[in-house]
Amino acid sequence: MTTKLEKLEIAVKAVLGDRIIELKNALGELTVVVSPLEYLQVMRDLRDHPDTHFEELIDLCGVDYSAYGDGAWEGARFAAVSHLLSVKNNCRLRVRVFAADDEMPVIPSLVNIWNAANWYEREAFDLFGILFDGHNDLRRILTDYGFIGHPFRKDFPVSGYVEMRYDAEQKRVVYQPVTIEPRENTPRIIREENYGIK
Repeated sequence: MTTKLEKLEIAVKAVLGDRIIELKNALGELTVVVSPLEYLQVMRDLRDHPDTHFEELIDLCGVDYSAYGDGAWEGARFAAVSHLLSVKNNCRLRVRVFAADDEMPVIPSLVNIWNAANWYEREAFDLFGILFDGHNDLRRILTDYGFIGHPFRKDFPVSGYVEMRYDAEQKRVVYQPVTIEPRENTPRIIREENYGIK
Protein backbone atom coordinates (compact mmCIF):
# COMPACT_ATOMS: atom_id res chain seq x y z
CA MET A 1 0.00 0.00 0.00
CA THR A 2 1.32 3.41 -1.00
CA THR A 3 1.52 6.03 1.73
CA LYS A 4 0.38 9.62 1.29
CA LEU A 5 3.98 10.86 1.26
CA GLU A 6 4.95 8.32 -1.39
CA LYS A 7 2.01 9.46 -3.53
CA LEU A 8 3.19 13.04 -3.19
CA GLU A 9 6.72 12.04 -4.15
CA ILE A 10 5.41 10.27 -7.29
CA ALA A 11 3.29 13.31 -8.21
CA VAL A 12 6.17 15.77 -7.70
CA LYS A 13 8.51 13.61 -9.81
CA ALA A 14 5.89 13.42 -12.56
CA VAL A 15 5.27 17.20 -12.56
CA LEU A 16 8.90 18.35 -12.28
CA GLY A 17 10.77 15.55 -14.06
CA ASP A 18 14.48 16.21 -14.59
CA ARG A 19 14.25 19.72 -13.13
CA ILE A 20 14.70 18.13 -9.69
CA ILE A 21 18.30 18.43 -8.51
CA GLU A 22 17.64 16.55 -5.28
CA LEU A 23 14.54 15.01 -3.73
CA LYS A 24 14.68 13.95 -0.10
CA ASN A 25 12.07 12.07 1.88
CA ALA A 26 13.09 12.31 5.53
CA LEU A 27 11.32 12.62 8.88
CA GLY A 28 7.91 12.50 7.24
CA GLU A 29 8.61 15.49 5.00
CA LEU A 30 9.46 15.86 1.32
CA THR A 31 12.12 18.37 0.25
CA VAL A 32 12.91 19.28 -3.36
CA VAL A 33 16.00 21.21 -4.49
CA VAL A 34 15.73 23.04 -7.81
CA SER A 35 17.91 25.34 -9.90
CA PRO A 36 17.43 29.13 -9.68
CA LEU A 37 17.00 29.15 -13.48
CA GLU A 38 14.05 26.73 -13.26
CA TYR A 39 12.68 28.07 -9.96
CA LEU A 40 9.79 30.25 -11.21
CA GLN A 41 8.47 27.71 -13.68
CA VAL A 42 8.80 24.91 -11.12
CA MET A 43 6.76 26.90 -8.60
CA ARG A 44 4.10 27.74 -11.20
CA ASP A 45 3.85 24.08 -12.17
CA LEU A 46 3.57 23.00 -8.53
CA ARG A 47 0.77 25.52 -8.06
CA ASP A 48 -1.14 24.91 -11.30
CA HIS A 49 -0.81 21.18 -11.95
CA PRO A 50 -3.85 19.26 -10.62
CA ASP A 51 -1.68 16.44 -9.22
CA THR A 52 0.18 18.84 -6.92
CA HIS A 53 -2.05 21.95 -6.66
CA PHE A 54 -0.01 23.83 -4.03
CA GLU A 55 -2.26 26.87 -3.86
CA GLU A 56 -0.62 28.39 -0.76
CA LEU A 57 2.87 29.57 0.09
CA ILE A 58 2.86 29.27 3.88
CA ASP A 59 6.48 30.29 4.54
CA LEU A 60 9.67 31.40 2.84
CA CYS A 61 12.93 31.93 4.68
CA GLY A 62 16.56 32.59 3.93
CA VAL A 63 19.34 30.25 5.03
CA ASP A 64 23.10 30.81 5.33
CA TYR A 65 24.88 27.46 4.98
CA SER A 66 28.42 28.80 5.48
CA ALA A 67 28.81 27.16 8.91
CA TYR A 68 26.53 24.19 8.25
CA GLY A 69 27.96 20.89 9.45
CA ASP A 70 30.67 22.70 11.45
CA GLY A 71 31.96 24.36 8.29
CA ALA A 72 32.09 21.16 6.24
CA TRP A 73 29.48 22.48 3.76
CA GLU A 74 30.87 22.76 0.23
CA GLY A 75 27.84 23.93 -1.74
CA ALA A 76 26.42 27.38 -2.38
CA ARG A 77 26.17 29.57 0.72
CA PHE A 78 22.68 31.13 0.50
CA ALA A 79 19.31 29.51 -0.16
CA ALA A 80 15.64 30.37 0.00
CA VAL A 81 13.43 27.65 1.44
CA SER A 82 9.72 27.74 0.64
CA HIS A 83 6.98 25.73 2.32
CA LEU A 84 3.96 25.02 0.16
CA LEU A 85 0.52 23.79 1.18
CA SER A 86 -2.09 22.04 -0.92
CA VAL A 87 -5.44 22.29 0.83
CA LYS A 88 -7.06 20.29 -1.96
CA ASN A 89 -4.61 17.36 -1.60
CA ASN A 90 -3.95 17.92 2.13
CA CYS A 91 -0.16 17.86 1.84
CA ARG A 92 2.92 20.03 2.25
CA LEU A 93 6.16 20.37 0.32
CA ARG A 94 9.45 22.12 0.99
CA VAL A 95 11.29 23.64 -1.99
CA ARG A 96 14.89 24.82 -1.66
CA VAL A 97 16.74 26.94 -4.19
CA PHE A 98 20.37 28.05 -3.84
CA ALA A 99 21.63 31.41 -5.09
CA ALA A 100 24.26 30.98 -7.80
CA ASP A 101 26.57 33.73 -6.48
CA ASP A 102 27.66 33.87 -2.82
CA GLU A 103 28.93 37.45 -3.10
CA MET A 104 25.60 38.77 -4.41
CA PRO A 105 22.90 36.17 -3.80
CA VAL A 106 20.01 36.67 -6.22
CA ILE A 107 16.94 34.43 -6.44
CA PRO A 108 13.80 35.04 -8.54
CA SER A 109 10.87 36.51 -6.62
CA LEU A 110 7.67 34.53 -6.07
CA VAL A 111 5.48 37.62 -5.53
CA ASN A 112 3.78 37.23 -8.91
CA ILE A 113 2.91 33.61 -8.12
CA TRP A 114 1.88 33.98 -4.46
CA ASN A 115 1.24 37.42 -2.93
CA ALA A 116 2.21 35.99 0.46
CA ALA A 117 5.87 35.96 -0.67
CA ASN A 118 6.07 39.76 -0.33
CA TRP A 119 6.98 40.15 3.33
CA TYR A 120 8.76 36.79 3.53
CA GLU A 121 11.16 37.88 0.79
CA ARG A 122 11.65 41.27 2.44
CA GLU A 123 12.57 39.49 5.66
CA ALA A 124 15.08 37.21 3.88
CA PHE A 125 16.58 40.28 2.18
CA ASP A 126 16.80 42.22 5.44
CA LEU A 127 18.27 39.46 7.59
CA PHE A 128 20.39 37.53 5.04
CA GLY A 129 20.99 39.98 2.17
CA ILE A 130 19.34 37.71 -0.40
CA LEU A 131 18.04 39.77 -3.34
CA PHE A 132 14.79 38.70 -4.98
CA ASP A 133 14.75 39.59 -8.66
CA GLY A 134 11.33 40.91 -9.68
CA HIS A 135 10.23 42.00 -6.19
CA ASN A 136 8.80 45.49 -6.58
CA ASP A 137 9.31 46.70 -2.99
CA LEU A 138 12.45 45.03 -1.65
CA ARG A 139 13.39 47.04 1.44
CA ARG A 140 14.18 46.37 5.07
CA ILE A 141 11.30 45.12 7.19
CA LEU A 142 12.73 44.32 10.65
CA THR A 143 15.91 46.38 11.03
CA ASP A 144 16.24 50.15 10.88
CA TYR A 145 16.70 51.83 7.49
CA GLY A 146 20.16 53.01 8.49
CA PHE A 147 21.22 49.55 9.65
CA ILE A 148 24.42 48.27 8.06
CA GLY A 149 24.75 44.59 7.22
CA HIS A 150 22.48 41.57 7.51
CA PRO A 151 22.27 40.23 11.08
CA PHE A 152 21.42 36.56 10.37
CA ARG A 153 24.51 35.98 8.24
CA LYS A 154 26.96 33.69 9.99
CA ASP A 155 29.79 36.20 9.56
CA PHE A 156 27.86 39.10 11.12
CA PRO A 157 29.53 40.19 14.38
CA VAL A 158 27.74 38.89 17.45
CA SER A 159 27.68 42.32 19.07
CA GLY A 160 26.80 44.21 15.88
CA TYR A 161 28.29 47.61 15.06
CA VAL A 162 26.08 50.30 16.54
CA GLU A 163 23.27 50.58 19.01
CA MET A 164 20.53 53.14 19.17
CA ARG A 165 18.95 54.75 22.18
CA TYR A 166 16.69 57.67 22.93
CA ASP A 167 18.56 60.73 24.21
CA ALA A 168 16.28 62.81 26.45
CA GLU A 169 18.48 65.91 26.18
CA GLN A 170 18.51 65.89 22.37
CA LYS A 171 14.92 64.58 22.25
CA ARG A 172 15.75 62.13 19.49
CA VAL A 173 17.15 58.69 18.79
CA VAL A 174 20.95 58.63 18.58
CA TYR A 175 23.35 56.01 17.29
CA GLN A 176 26.54 55.13 19.12
CA PRO A 177 29.12 52.36 18.99
CA VAL A 178 28.04 49.18 20.72
CA THR A 179 28.81 49.15 24.44
CA ILE A 180 28.54 45.71 25.91
CA GLU A 181 29.97 45.19 29.34
CA PRO A 182 30.92 41.58 29.94
CA ARG A 183 29.54 40.29 33.20
CA GLU A 184 29.14 37.01 34.97
CA ASN A 185 25.75 36.02 36.26
CA THR A 186 25.53 33.55 39.10
CA PRO A 187 22.02 32.21 39.47
CA ARG A 188 20.57 32.05 42.93
CA ILE A 189 18.66 28.92 43.80
CA ILE A 190 16.16 29.25 46.59
CA ARG A 191 14.49 26.09 47.81
CA GLU A 192 12.04 25.65 50.58
CA GLU A 193 12.72 22.65 52.77
CA ASN A 194 9.42 21.03 51.95
CA TYR A 195 9.30 22.05 48.30
CA GLY A 196 7.00 19.73 46.32
CA ILE A 197 5.96 17.65 49.34
CA LYS A 198 2.34 17.74 50.42
